[in-house]
Amino acid sequence: MRAGDLFYTDTIDLPCRIEIENTFESLHAHVVLDGDPPIHPGDKVTVHGEPIAVPYGESLTLERTATLRRAGALGRWWATVTGDLEIFEMFEVSFTSGRSL
Repeated sequence: MRAGDLFYTDTIDLPCRIEIENTFESLHAHVVLDGDPPIHPGDKVTVHGEPIAVPYGESLTLERTATLRRAGALGRWWATVTGDLEIFEMFEVSFTSGRSL
C-alpha cells in the first residue's frame, strides 16, 4: 500500500468533454465529466491524452478519457484543512513597486 492510497477510496475511469476557447472575448478551458458525478473536496480528476494548444481566435471541443479518484475521509479532511490555509497565500500579492510608501 502506498501512502497516497490512504487518502483515496475509489478510482473511476469515464469519458469527458473538453471545451477550450482562446478568443478576445474569452480564455477558458472546461472539463465536463459524463454522467455529471459530484466532485467533493479532496477528489482528483486527471484528463488523459496529449497536451492541447488552441491558437488565438479559435475554440475547440473534443472528447477524452478522465480518471476520477475519490477522496476518503482522511483525504477530504486534509483538503479542507490545507485549502483553508492556502487562502493566506493570496495576502502576499502586491501591486506596488516594492519601495516604502
